[in-house]
Amino acid sequence: MKRSIEDHAARFDEIASEYDDESSDEYRACANMVIEYAAPDADDVVLDLGTGTGAIALALAPDAARVVGRDISEGMMSEAETKAADEGIENVVFGHGTFREPEYDGDVDIVTSNFAMHHLSDEEKREAISVIADLGPRTFVLGDVMFFGEPNPDEPFYSPEVDDPATVGFLADALTDAGFSLSAVERVHEQVGVLVAERGRPDAAQNE
Repeated sequence: MKRSIEDHAARFDEIASEYDDESSDEYRACANMVIEYAAPDADDVVLDLGTGTGAIALALAPDAARVVGRDISEGMMSEAETKAADEGIENVVFGHGTFREPEYDGDVDIVTSNFAMHHLSDEEKREAISVIADLGPRTFVLGDVMFFGEPNPDEPFYSPEVDDPATVGFLADALTDAGFSLSAVERVHEQVGVLVAERGRPDAAQNE
């Protein structure tokens, strides 16, 4: 991580109120794909890491039993809580947590994240994916800044001073090493994409 968690939290606290309005088209496309691929059932628990202002968490809540949002920015989560109250959504809870320490030990069926993991170093990403795998979800949907080709710091999605995106290949290897299988790779932009990683349900394996 090129900056401390505290530095990142402070930076997002400052922009929380404008974050939704200033999101790029690629960010929104990525978020929509994450929501589409997550597709929770009525009895599913969803954990949304780097939840921000709750774009993913609040969109999934009507279809899920419960959604847990975790973030490092109190300002961003305050925006999310306000939106949840305004929309009358009651099955979402937000709280502090990081990728490597999500501060959640309950059951989880689906883990989602959008535009957050790229702040971690490659080794930290591996640790985070391992932690996510240990939570036991059947599906992990990751939307993020990631390199499909050669990194280009002149592009709008990559700021070398604060961001540390990985290649798609690195992320695929990390997910596979953690016991997931990639079921979808979606390219939104040369430096933005969605990866869907899954593990077979035990009951499905027994029925084959």
